[in-house]
Amino acid sequence: MKALVAVKRVVDYNVKVRVKADKTGVELANVKMAINPFCEIAVEEAVRLKEKGIVTEIVVVSVGPKEAQEQIRTAMALGADRGILVETAEEAQPLAIAKLLKQICDAEQPQLVILGKQAIDGDNNQTGQMLAALTGYAQGTFAAVLKVEGGKAIVTREIDGGAQTVELNLPAVVTTDLRLNEPRYAALPNIMKAKKKPLDIKTPADYGVDMTPRIKTLKVEPPAERQAGIKVKTVEELVAKLKNEAKVI
Repeated sequence: MKALVAVKRVVDYNVKVRVKADKTGVELANVKMAINPFCEIAVEEAVRLKEKGIVTEIVVVSVGPKEAQEQIRTAMALGADRGILVETAEEAQPLAIAKLLKQICDAEQPQLVILGKQAIDGDNNQTGQMLAALTGYAQGTFAAVLKVEGGKAIVTREIDGGAQTVELNLPAVVTTDLRLNEPRYAALPNIMKAKKKPLDIKTPADYGVDMTPRIKTLKVEPPAERQAGIKVKTVEELVAKLKNEAKVI
């Protein structure tokens, strides 16, 4: 079974994000970049399925600038077999990414496609669902548990009311939630081996996909700074301030 895993290059989650002075976006110059955490979970799950003998090949895909090769190499150090980078300087929006992944699915014919449920930069939570619609594959989103057996994928999904288990016919698209697993760290020998694994560089034109953004960002602003709170010594003082100053009671 072949598994296709999509990863995105984002600002490392440990970095404090800063808005550009002209408010056109987030400052990316000289900022540490990493694999989107949900995508890292997707890579880990594919590797675990390979270790169980269920998956035989893992193909990792990314859409973005040439620097995204770094994140693909990281995924290969974690256990992926080969990579595909669709290099573009355009802003990669969910629909265009889904269209590119659809074309790659047509070429690679994976039985299982695993993506992070969302990226921590845009927080769109759209690409997996769009890809399933474009390919006609079954989908299991927000996966907290994934089992593949008997030619089917059994996904336990996190939903508002608790958990829901669905059975999917393969091929299928699965998007990962935080509780699915805890990603491993790449060992130094595997990092060195990853440098020799095959990495194909493609362009959107190779797949006949127009990457022109359909949504325009008008302005990016940081959240308003909150005023510091105060401490009160007694419940009576708290009630008085809520009543007389905050006027909420």
